[in-house]
Amino acid sequence: MVWDQGGQRGLGLGAAALLAAGLAALPARAREVVPFQDGVMPGSVVVHTAERRLYLVNGDGTAIRYPVAVGKPGKQWTGATVIDGKYVEPAWSPPREVKRDNPRLPSVIAGGSPHNPMGSAAMTLAGGEYAIHGTNRPNSIGTSASYGCIRMYNQDIVDLYQRVSVGTQVYVVR
Repeated sequence: MVWDQGGQRGLGLGAAALLAAGLAALPARAREVVPFQDGVMPGSVVVHTAERRLYLVNGDGTAIRYPVAVGKPGKQWTGATVIDGKYVEPAWSPPREVKRDNPRLPSVIAGGSPHNPMGSAAMTLAGGEYAIHGTNRPNSIGTSASYGCIRMYNQDIVDLYQRVSVGTQVYVVR
């Protein structure tokens, strides 16, 4: 579960602006514009788990491609959903399955903590406990490492965060 700094679900606009300004100066990590013809609406997000890539569809035959980490074997999923929340430096409560596998985890890890796996920002996905989020483990990008969430470099999640809104369509495919 994702929570903002005050323990409420929501977006702190001041925090978003500060975060964006601070990370905008950092170089992009392998984000690039590439040809893309997948038949989805412009503005949609498409995650190709086998490629370990996320595409933000531009609508002109191109997409912005970002490297990501995806679910571990047995934790990957496919389907269509929407972004239902956006959060800057969210606090994190480990889901039941994660807590069961790692019982020493605290019940909540504060936003901004180097131990918080959500990184700089998170966008929750409707219909489950999954999110597209930054990471405190950048070496995991390009691997199958999560319990089903889509991890991005912190610079890339901030970039994507600024480009999409609540209600954006997300497709996760093999």
